Amino acid sequence: MFMTSKSCSFLIAALTFTLFSCAQNAKEKAVPVFKDGEAQIVEAFNNPGQWLRHDLWVETEFDTDGDGELDRMHVSVTRPKQTETEDLKLPVIYVTSPYFAGVAEDVQGIMWDVKRELGGTSKARVHPEVKRRGQRPIISNSHIKKWVPRGYIVVHSSSPGTGLSDGAPTVGGSNESLAPKAVIEWLCGRAKGYTERNGNEEVKAYWSTGKVGMTGTSYNGTLPLAAATTGVEGLEIIIPIAPNTSYYHYYRSYGLVRSPGGYLGEDIDVLYDFIHSGDEDKRAYNNKLVRDTEMMDHMDRQTGDYNDWWAGRDYLNQMDNMKAALLMAHGFNDWNVMPEHSYRIYKAAKEKGLPHQIYYHQNGHGGPPPVAIMNKWFTKYLHGIDNGVDKEKNKAYIVREYDDQQQPTAYLDYPNPSAQDVALKLTPGGITSGGLTLEDNIVEIGETFSDDVSFSGKDLAKAKSSKHRLLYVTPKLKSDLHISGVPKVKITLSCNKPAANLSVWLVSLPWNDSAKKITDNIITRGWADPKNHKSLTNEEDLVPGRYYTVNFELQPDDQIIKAGQQIGLMIFSSDQEFTIHPEPGTQLTVQLDKTTLTLPVVGGEEAYKKFVN
Repeated sequence: MFMTSKSCSFLIAALTFTLFSCAQNAKEKAVPVFKDGEAQIVEAFNNPGQWLRHDLWVETEFDTDGDGELDRMHVSVTRPKQTETEDLKLPVIYVTSPYFAGVAEDVQGIMWDVKRELGGTSKARVHPEVKRRGQRPIISNSHIKKWVPRGYIVVHSSSPGTGLSDGAPTVGGSNESLAPKAVIEWLCGRAKGYTERNGNEEVKAYWSTGKVGMTGTSYNGTLPLAAATTGVEGLEIIIPIAPNTSYYHYYRSYGLVRSPGGYLGEDIDVLYDFIHSGDEDKRAYNNKLVRDTEMMDHMDRQTGDYNDWWAGRDYLNQMDNMKAALLMAHGFNDWNVMPEHSYRIYKAAKEKGLPHQIYYHQNGHGGPPPVAIMNKWFTKYLHGIDNGVDKEKNKAYIVREYDDQQQPTAYLDYPNPSAQDVALKLTPGGITSGGLTLEDNIVEIGETFSDDVSFSGKDLAKAKSSKHRLLYVTPKLKSDLHISGVPKVKITLSCNKPAANLSVWLVSLPWNDSAKKITDNIITRGWADPKNHKSLTNEEDLVPGRYYTVNFELQPDDQIIKAGQQIGLMIFSSDQEFTIHPEPGTQLTVQLDKTTLTLPVVGGEEAYKKFVN
């Protein structure tokens, strides 16, 4: 085809205008912006008045409330308007919880009575009713202000049997894994969502890229791991904060019935009652099936033994399918959900070869990593920006004792790769203070103490002398000593009764009553049932006068003990804050020559010798 010069001029002008218009449209369209490997706040996404908020129900693959219909989970979505006006697709940060619709308010009598003999039964407790709160379409506002302006869609859902979600709470049952899996499947276009709880009008997540990240704290941090262990496609990264990764480890310790810190007498059925905010008409069925039958048949507050039911509520046993990257976070002084919960999953993820990093601080329950760290992990796995976060040589960020929680120190890994086990033996004098030494104790000697739960652990640690505990201390430290990893104890003991609690505190002495940091006094702690010395699944009564050797780990830690302090190993029986409270009088005798404390010391034995001699 041939053209005149006039036709050519007209065509050129038209093409120029078209290109200019396309450039203008491209310039005007809002898109995520990245700098230094992090998603930046985009002004066009930063106007809450323009965010689109709506709710829906996602159909699952289970029916746990017995109505013959597949349970549907209540979901709420908050997204930038550009996902509607400009066909913009964005990745999703997803948070799910059993707490969004409220919890039991009247907790008088909700806990189990801990004043009983070991192996005995407790008197009945109160079962409160949860008054549901909340409204459509908002389930929760958590995380929205942080992530929507940075180019993410934020999705929330209520767990089975809570809020406006169908089903029954099972506290670690399979439906608590499959429920978030279904929501992720819907976000990826593989499951059905509906505009109403019982309706047939479908709704699709056409604004989603199909890449999902999950985060949350405590129970809300457990559920991202629950979802990840299903291996669901589309879940790229999880950032659990202080997650409960095993309900057995949360409510038991080496066969011992042990409460989470701050909630004396709590057990898994108590947590069930605490969160059961779902449909009032379904609660009686759920209570009978889950709480009053399944939990009562298997939780076993008499022996505290491990069984298949507890094993099914341990996410470490379900790690085979996990493919998501992991940024784990926890506090070393979290005595509610203790730091072992995060470490055991972090270790397994590392062994599986999954992208991993861990953040620890020195405070208590909760505490997310700095936003910059979370941002880099979300940016890498949800937006696909190759910022190298998965290739960083430092796999651990640990907040030192007196540093701001937003200013962690980078380490190659946790535990510190330079840490080595140092075995310390006991020397006589535990009623006042015996010694911890590197030298073998070849003299067979036993020291006896008497159980009395009326004395707190703090009072026992401070006491110059006590017949209710044994205390063994190192010499004063000449220099700061860095512990990193999992301390262990081997205790050989006898008891004058068939059962006893066994509690261990590792403390920094002298005790400082005016301490502003918990790390100034308590290093770490641990508990065990001597009746389970052979097996966690089958305890045996203690024969009075016979010696038994109990091996168990204390809670993981990374702490620098200051020069001038002494490290103390305190062995006692009933822990006022954590264990069953039997009548006083049980006597335990510890055989010193067959008892050992193993500390993971940075620099190993040579460093320890240098610091204490």
